[in-house]
Amino acid sequence: MNDVSYELLHKYNVAGPRYTSYPPAPSWRDDFGPADYEKLIAESNAAPSPSPLSLYLHLPFCEKLCFFCGCTVVITGKNHRTEEGYLDLLLKEIAWLSERVDRSRPVVQLHYGGGTPTYFDPERLGRLADALHSSFTFGPDAELGVEIDPRVTTPAHLEVLRRGGFNRLSMGVQDFDPKVQETVNRIQPYEATRDLVQAARSLGFSSINMDLIFGLPFQTPESFRRTIDKILSIGPDRLAVYSYAHVPWMKKHQRVNEPKLPSEREKFEIFRTALARFTESGYEYIGMDHFARPDDELARARRDRSLWRNFQGYTTKAGTDLFGLGMSSIGGIADAYVQNERDLARYRAAMEKGGPATMRGFRLSADDRMRRIVIQNLLCHGVIVKNEVEEQFGISFDETFADALEKLEECREDGLVEISGREIRATQLGRIFLRNLAMPFDAYLAAASAKPMFSRTL
Repeated sequence: MNDVSYELLHKYNVAGPRYTSYPPAPSWRDDFGPADYEKLIAESNAAPSPSPLSLYLHLPFCEKLCFFCGCTVVITGKNHRTEEGYLDLLLKEIAWLSERVDRSRPVVQLHYGGGTPTYFDPERLGRLADALHSSFTFGPDAELGVEIDPRVTTPAHLEVLRRGGFNRLSMGVQDFDPKVQETVNRIQPYEATRDLVQAARSLGFSSINMDLIFGLPFQTPESFRRTIDKILSIGPDRLAVYSYAHVPWMKKHQRVNEPKLPSEREKFEIFRTALARFTESGYEYIGMDHFARPDDELARARRDRSLWRNFQGYTTKAGTDLFGLGMSSIGGIADAYVQNERDLARYRAAMEKGGPATMRGFRLSADDRMRRIVIQNLLCHGVIVKNEVEEQFGISFDETFADALEKLEECREDGLVEISGREIRATQLGRIFLRNLAMPFDAYLAAASAKPMFSRTL
């Protein structure tokens, strides 16, 4: 894997979905509204064996805009007056949802994402956690995670989160190089990050993830290696090493990066530096940018084929119904997706009227469900066992997916995948290209708009 050629990386560096859902979000429907969402919740409660719950809360505020950011955020500067009003809206939505979801269904996963969740002061974060615990039933082994920004997170934030049951932290680093940090408008000293991790460890947080981004302005393989060495000295349990998704047609602020971005060849060298350094240091490459220690539950779940992927990334909590709360949040419930209003004013107006704030959604067809399983198995486990799909959906795999198998033939010739009568298996090299291997099974790509929609795969 560490010796992958530039030519191969260039060949497969194409625009494509990240497959946090199938179908990808651009195919969802605007005529899916609040009534459809309520019906979906009722159906999920009435299932013969209702699924446990996963909750995602979107806390969208940041004081400053990072110029690489592709998230839905609201920039406020030092003015935090929006905190209390947004918290009131979240409390309304929590109450609305808890009145409709069967309390016997345990919450096994909770995640705060952003924005910057620790933009909110500790007292408000404590109130939010209290409301969730009083409104839902949490399982004894629930995974409670939160994204934190070391630039604004204090020991008081960590203490209140730990009291609220949070056991996992994910923190953005992106790059420790001063020139890169200045260019992307995110000054974050190594020492502050290290000290925050030490404080979190002392409070009993069981897992710490760090996010890095390669392909940022002024990055070089040498500068990124120095960042990696600092990350290794801190010793996180998991790592997400994302390719910078340059989508200026969606995020206009990213245009300031264009004159300073590394060339494609330089970006690939940065990626290969990260891949080599982390695997040499004992981390296992999970796929889709993620690394974990071999004894981490993510690595174990990949090996025993229980790993799953949803809007929160890779997870060991397969088989849950994910409910999103807050502006722009996304849920995945049984065989449907639902998304809240992405605009703060529209989200506020919907919740002040009594909710919900549903903006769009999608119900999967039988074909969608089948393809979702195939793509999930490939992205999570690196293998598709044909007879398992055949038995689950009553098909002949090779006949149903003849076109996909034909498209995969070139990937097979390039050493990315092994195809037999029994299975389709990504090679060690192919695990770098999982998005590319999944794309032939996507029935929506051919009809995608000519307008740019997706970032490149590498």
